[in-house]
Amino acid sequence: MEVSAKELRGKPGEVIEKAARGAEVIITLRGRKMARMVPYENKKTQNIEHDDEIFGLWKDAEDISVEEQVRQLRKGRSF
Repeated sequence: MEVSAKELRGKPGEVIEKAARGAEVIITLRGRKMARMVPYENKKTQNIEHDDEIFGLWKDAEDISVEEQVRQLRKGRSF
């Protein structure tokens, strides 16, 4: 995907999101290719299973089952 410098200034969040999702973004200035934006690979974020913030809520709890808690949340209210 090619993006001009003007488009990058106008919608930087959209361009960064596309690059973060894995798309290679080429940045052009006056029609010439000037830079390439690729997703950042962080070894720490690749192992999300244990480092995810939501699981930190139950990290130290031994009497609570995550599966049971999620099942209760999805069940909804009963009147």
